[in-house]
Amino acid sequence: MWNAERSDRTHASDQECALSSLFGFTDWDVDDRPQVVIWEATRACALACRHCRASARPRPGPDELTAVEGEKLVAQVAAAKPQTFVMTGGDPLERPDLWHLMRLARTLGLRPALAPSATPRLTQEAVRQAAAAGCTGIQLSIDGADAKEHDGMRGHPGTFARTLEACGWVREAGLALTVATTVTRHNVERMAEMCALVERLGVARWSVFFLVPTGRARAQDMVPPAVAEAVLIWLHSIAPSVPFAIKTTEAPQIRRLALASGRPAPGRHGIGDGRGFAFVSATGDICPSGFLPLPAGNVRSDDLLATYRHHPLFRSLRDPDALRGERCGVCPHRAWCGGSRSRAYAVSGDPLGDDPLCLYEPQPAARGESAC
Repeated sequence: MWNAERSDRTHASDQECALSSLFGFTDWDVDDRPQVVIWEATRACALACRHCRASARPRPGPDELTAVEGEKLVAQVAAAKPQTFVMTGGDPLERPDLWHLMRLARTLGLRPALAPSATPRLTQEAVRQAAAAGCTGIQLSIDGADAKEHDGMRGHPGTFARTLEACGWVREAGLALTVATTVTRHNVERMAEMCALVERLGVARWSVFFLVPTGRARAQDMVPPAVAEAVLIWLHSIAPSVPFAIKTTEAPQIRRLALASGRPAPGRHGIGDGRGFAFVSATGDICPSGFLPLPAGNVRSDDLLATYRHHPLFRSLRDPDALRGERCGVCPHRAWCGGSRSRAYAVSGDPLGDDPLCLYEPQPAARGESAC
């Protein structure tokens, strides 16, 4: 499956854009402020996905941010001026003040996006309301090449069909459509089929996420390192020719491929947990990522931007020489890649340890040396 052939349909400049998106490089000043802020608007969700990061539950928790606290959070995010602000969950459509908060975000200069669940709440009218409230894009999840595979992961029949229908609604509303796919042992052999499905759906971006065993996700569902490497090589090979952008999540190892191909440009950085990225939980905890649930503060008492800039946890995650794993700590690519800090924490309990998904075996190098 990894040798799928595609005709070259893009010019060199288009290829550079495609590969830049795939590698996740940016010239954003990641020490100054996050490029991406994700808010878990609620943990309520009608689905029971077996790989759910949030371990979502049927109803909102009593300690979730109130309507007034949600407004204050949106103001804090606006003050941080990220490029991307995503409202996720659980299922954000479970939050009754969602459209009000989205309109507020747009009024304050943000470009909010939405990541809803494929439940009966996801209707064509809901998509239209999102567009009217200022939403710029919607991300939907497809984790199987067919209904049996996808619905089996989601825990409810009918979610595959509803997701496909919702993709059409998003396009009709004029919103950017992203499809997210979680790579696991159960679906990895059908990635080429899912790529073809994504292409038929007319997406703007395919977000390929490599499982982190947190929440309901289990370590035994991760793909082996050699398989992950093969998937990354395949994604790298098709990125210049597919008619949509490809983005990997929690797989910074792909940046080794960038180095091998003479990229990236000097001065660019890789986005990762706590490095250009911040997450706010349903209860207000400020974390480096939703997959790295280590609170560095809480928006009820702490400022989001100040926490991102100054908290020791965030600072260490932006320092490649703070890595202390036997492989990541001495890897010459640690400034570009750095491994998944979320996966390192989920498996070993150390957010600065080795990423178990990586098979690269670096030669020991002196501290302070890196590929940048």
